[in-house]
Amino acid sequence: MEVYLDNSATTRVFPEVAELMTKIMCEDYGNPSSLHIKGLQAEQYLRYAKETLAKLLKVSEKEIIFTSGGTESDNLALIGGATANNRRGNHLITTQIEHPAILQTMRHLEELGYRVTYLPVDDCGQIHLEDLHRAMTPDTILVSIMHTNNEIGSLQPVAEAGALIKRMNPNTLFHVDAVQGFGKAKIYPKKMNIDMLSVSGHKIHGPKGVGFLYVGDKVKLHPIVFGGGQQQGLRSGTENVPGVAGLAKAAELLYQHFDEDIDHLYQCKRHFIEGVGKIEDVSVNGLLPGEPYGQGTAPHVVSVSFRGVRSEVLLHALEEKGIFVSAGSACSARKPQPSATLRAIGVEKDLLEATIRFSFSVFTTIEEIDYTLQVMYDKIPMLRMYTRG
Repeated sequence: MEVYLDNSATTRVFPEVAELMTKIMCEDYGNPSSLHIKGLQAEQYLRYAKETLAKLLKVSEKEIIFTSGGTESDNLALIGGATANNRRGNHLITTQIEHPAILQTMRHLEELGYRVTYLPVDDCGQIHLEDLHRAMTPDTILVSIMHTNNEIGSLQPVAEAGALIKRMNPNTLFHVDAVQGFGKAKIYPKKMNIDMLSVSGHKIHGPKGVGFLYVGDKVKLHPIVFGGGQQQGLRSGTENVPGVAGLAKAAELLYQHFDEDIDHLYQCKRHFIEGVGKIEDVSVNGLLPGEPYGQGTAPHVVSVSFRGVRSEVLLHALEEKGIFVSAGSACSARKPQPSATLRAIGVEKDLLEATIRFSFSVFTTIEEIDYTLQVMYDKIPMLRMYTRG
């Protein structure tokens, strides 16, 4: 039996997405900047994608900028936003548990002379709005807060943060990394005071290598990629038409049965947490008080620490049984350093390298979860004996 529980890293593409992309690559393969019929056909796919995504977010089509994925979207928002608005100040705010695409970009901006405040989180992985309030200064030009944490599934009070930011300084840009949140929560940027929003295709059963950045029409932003001036000059380069169309199709399909799919994910999460709780010396990270089965956190992510078992050892033990999981963020999992998120929420030192992330999708079944649990019931006592020996 093959069980894929690493959906926070990437997801299986919907068959309809693959079919559409194949058609575009093999039949409607024109360059959208070309003036002949092939180019017009390609441009129509771009228009379809913008219309679809704009409708889901309740924004204007011209506010959707296609990128190569979440990382580029984050870089464009932070670097483009900071450099375009540096005459008003040089202070930026983010959190300690952001994705490396945010944290590394913030460190780059620090090297350029910007000041960055990194907000702490509590043991549930959430910021406190009073910390954001205290951090805001007259020269704060940009705040970036993720919607959903990619490792533990904690949700940030994005709408409340947006309201606070705009109340204190209407000119401060508010960016939200929604790579893990889009498709798992209904996000409306204008209603939530979000100026920029990052999304990636391969987290929502779309293709890899494509994403988009919502940019509010009043946002001043400098490009970070230069060339032919496509996409209003904000992101030059020939658009990835198959990828863009595939991303929009995946989003369209997700929203067709949105509520049922979210209910299914929470059922999987509850069933898994109930089952993993039967194993001795385990702890589930990031749960809210009074919500032992993950309500109030992302529906698709569970982070579990197994005392006495190294995460890499358990990962490969599960892999031998056809179960695929992650030891942390896939974007930094190959680096031998403890998770910044786990350290920020106060996970004990000996558990930092004993933590596995399980993440579900609409394709995940209860039978797959039961199989995974049974394998862990069999494997973990043996692995602990081996470790002690």
